[in-house]
Amino acid sequence: MALIPPGEEGIPVLQQAFFFQQSLGMRVFLYRILEKPSFFQRIFQANEAKNERARALKNFHEFASAIIPNDLINNFTYRIKYGGILEVLLRQSKKGGYEFIIVGKDGSKNCLEPTELDKLISRSSCPIMTINKKHALNEIKTIVIPVDISQTTQKKLLWATYFAKKYRAKVIIVSALSLNIDLKKSLAWRNAEKLKHMLSQRDIDCEVTIIKEKEKAKHEVILDCINKINQGLVIIRTHQKSNMKDTQIGNFVSNIVHGSKIPVFTVNRFLYPMPVDFELNE
Repeated sequence: MALIPPGEEGIPVLQQAFFFQQSLGMRVFLYRILEKPSFFQRIFQANEAKNERARALKNFHEFASAIIPNDLINNFTYRIKYGGILEVLLRQSKKGGYEFIIVGKDGSKNCLEPTELDKLISRSSCPIMTINKKHALNEIKTIVIPVDISQTTQKKLLWATYFAKKYRAKVIIVSALSLNIDLKKSLAWRNAEKLKHMLSQRDIDCEVTIIKEKEKAKHEVILDCINKINQGLVIIRTHQKSNMKDTQIGNFVSNIVHGSKIPVFTVNRFLYPMPVDFELNE
């Protein structure tokens, strides 16, 4: 599923959705979310509201047809929904059966605000892929797995294996270390090596990069590494934090999501970890 904003800002998201459709062979559902009609319009202008929806759907088809080749257009399904962007995406994540959702993150009025994007990631019933609409992706050569010292989950590894096999990509497990200790005695190193061993057993080309840096925050060190990669993907698991009002992703993950120029694929702790067509014995 991909959220396609109206106008030119929707072009990069549609292009990324087209890239993943071609390379993964999935059917893609393209969503455009419009402002909900008022109570007056729904009651007294029902026909006009219906006609407006038909016009919006027609325009959506024409918009997509200008980018997607005619022989592939049948691999895409179009949906017009009304309401708040966050509420619609969360609802669709629960009932749509999607493997993941693609959303842009430039902060324009037709996209989610940063705090709303964090909420979507933390609450979604499927993984969220965020893309920087100024950085086009036309292949995946590298998959980066940022490792915070508290992360040992296998969820991101299953998705990393899935994408690595699909794109024949190299996996780089990267962590930042601020303490002045031997790298191989650090928890960051042990966690990263554990992940490397598991990926190597699945015949994935993998390496570990531990960066020592005292002056910068860990997310800044990781982002410096990520943003040197032009054609790649970041896969990261969220850290859920509960408070009185909401459930949020951790600061480390949020900073990576909003600061990365390449797409970030986030898996939260509530999700079933395995892609639909993934087999461990591939």
